[in-house]
Amino acid sequence: MFEQHPYGKLISAYIDQAEFPDRPSDLYDPIRYILSLSGKRIRPMLVFMGAKLFGKEDTAEVLPASIAIEYFHNFSLIHDDIMDKAPLRRGKDTVHQKWNDNVAILSGDALLVKAYQELGKCPADKIGELLVVFNQVALEVCEGQQMDMDFETMDNVAEGDYIEMIRRKTSVLLGGALQLGAILANADKVQQQLLYDFGVNLGIAFQLQDDFLDVYGDPETFGKQVGGDILCNKKTFLRIKTEELATADSRSELDLLLQGSDISDDEKVFRMKKLYAQLAVDQYAEDIKQRYTELAYNKLDEIAVSDAQKTELRILADTLMHRKR
Repeated sequence: MFEQHPYGKLISAYIDQAEFPDRPSDLYDPIRYILSLSGKRIRPMLVFMGAKLFGKEDTAEVLPASIAIEYFHNFSLIHDDIMDKAPLRRGKDTVHQKWNDNVAILSGDALLVKAYQELGKCPADKIGELLVVFNQVALEVCEGQQMDMDFETMDNVAEGDYIEMIRRKTSVLLGGALQLGAILANADKVQQQLLYDFGVNLGIAFQLQDDFLDVYGDPETFGKQVGGDILCNKKTFLRIKTEELATADSRSELDLLLQGSDISDDEKVFRMKKLYAQLAVDQYAEDIKQRYTELAYNKLDEIAVSDAQKTELRILADTLMHRKR
């Protein structure tokens, strides 16, 4: 659906034609590589959808802000993969795996600069307002990533803290992308905020779905290592809820799985999934995801445009919440 959407095609065509220098090759080849992996292009598409919601059809004026979001998103993925020591991204080697950590850090930095260059191509009278939103989003994404790393050394992470972490690390970028489009369409502050809130709540539900797919997804379609969060003892929503609900017996099993070094990867994933089922945390995660999805739809309902104009965003949200990858 996403790859064939007119906005997706427009974004891909722009990126395919983007000119990056040939040298130094270890700076620009990784950028070409991560961008060639495509992904779903959801975030840059949201810029167009946010603008269209308020009646702006001129794609030429919206495209640079859309590309800025896509470049920033891929910059963050390059750096996150280094920190997570992730071997796969979109079913392919991560940048640091294909090259090395130093190359990945610097090429990610360069891609961030490219994002700001794209913002500079937006209508001059909108750049200041766009930068305020873009910079706030960028800062919160960094804060969310730091919170995620801090969780690794904490004995206990509260459910609310985890939700706040994913709000910053993942969700604000969806909300911010929509708000950039609304700014370009001259929407007022109240409408911008409602659209931003729709995106943020949808983003939280999206990340909860991602956590779920990491455990229960099909490796042929998910694009990342299934069970990777379990294998690296990542404190996802499922893990946090398991620790909260664990009885004496299940606590012993959980501690063994988290600390045991003589358990094979396949067995660890199998036994952890069994533990999730025993404590019904998989269903609880589904319920929380649905709660944030409903919050998102409520915000969309409040936006002062016709229901017909909201159809595209409703279809997108429904697709995201029922995706398999």
